[in-house]
Amino acid sequence: MISTIQSLLRKHLPSNPDAGQDAEHALQVATAALLMEVAAADADISVAEYEQIKRIVEEIYAVSPNEAREICRVAEQQADHVTSLFPFTRLITSECSLEDRIEIVHRLWEITFLDGKVHAHEEHLVRKVADLLYVPHSQFIRGKIRQQEDIG
Repeated sequence: MISTIQSLLRKHLPSNPDAGQDAEHALQVATAALLMEVAAADADISVAEYEQIKRIVEEIYAVSPNEAREICRVAEQQADHVTSLFPFTRLITSECSLEDRIEIVHRLWEITFLDGKVHAHEEHLVRKVADLLYVPHSQFIRGKIRQQEDIG
């Protein structure tokens, strides 16, 4: 699956011979795809959710707004063509520290709470991703509580 993500990236992003850059782009796309999946869990991705996902990608990966937009576009295509979250979570788990994975789960909660309410399917999806990323349950709950406090 990593090669599939990298293949799509080569088609949609400017070519870059640096394999390390390809791996970094694949990681960025995987993260954005998980954010897109959570945003779409309640039927569709709103403009506010899409813009927040773009900002999150910019913040986490220190990319320009144009790069973040392109990463999100590719991530949305990837998310539409996969039947499992496992390829994305496997890549993130293999490339990111526990702290980075916790941050991703907290950002998933950020997207979930963006509209002010949490749908059961959204919460289930965040829990599933947290489990696939081997994020401790306590951190899953901490992220949820942090977002509840931010909106409340």
